[in-house]
Amino acid sequence: MTNVIVVMGRAIGAAEVLSELVSRVLVQQRIDRIVDLGSGAGGVMPDVLERVRSKADTAETNLLLTDLYPNEDAIAALDGSASGHVRYDRNSVDATDLASAPTGLKTMVNCFHHMRPEQARLILESAKESRQPLLIYEMGDNFMPFALWCLALPIALPLVALMCLVFTPFVRPLTARQLIFTYAIPLIPIFWAWDGQASNPRIYTPEDLDELLIGLESEEYVWEKGEAKTPRGAKMGNYLLGLPVS
Repeated sequence: MTNVIVVMGRAIGAAEVLSELVSRVLVQQRIDRIVDLGSGAGGVMPDVLERVRSKADTAETNLLLTDLYPNEDAIAALDGSASGHVRYDRNSVDATDLASAPTGLKTMVNCFHHMRPEQARLILESAKESRQPLLIYEMGDNFMPFALWCLALPIALPLVALMCLVFTPFVRPLTARQLIFTYAIPLIPIFWAWDGQASNPRIYTPEDLDELLIGLESEEYVWEKGEAKTPRGAKMGNYLLGLPVS
């Protein structure tokens, strides 16, 4: 499922959008490492790093992937790759305790909606108290009323499952396991469709974020939220950025 998400992210240009946000923070904060939280199988961040390193002022940036439960398949794949700029931390990293996390720009890409409000609040508090730069990005958007979301499910689920069938041939490496559970026993399209649709109503809206940030504003740590946009001005998700003030 996560392999297909990576392909979809590439297809719609998520790395292009994220790299602009990331590069701005790296330059502003004078940081040369990205520490991705909740990385899972790696997601779109390796593609983001490639774009970030193509810029002269961020050419020395490295990427450290982390997770509360590190993905062994992703670790093995990176250990066998030629890239020395991307590494997966074998140690468990808890996003609610950023003071003990490796140093660098913390990113959470398409995973903040998995956090319950109390967990989400702890992550934001931890970033502020430990003065860690934090960039949260969600590619999706929770704009549809819940009743309408329910009514749209019978149409949306088959369409999203069909997208999985289309994206799968572009997965790299494309394994027999991926093919079997996509086309012969189509569990991945079914689960992928439901996961994608169930995630939308869980994404924190700007109003939700305002509520989570109550009491966390200060002169020493500032928050910025907004719509993420492509270089052509099209909206692609939302972001929340927390930065320590020098």
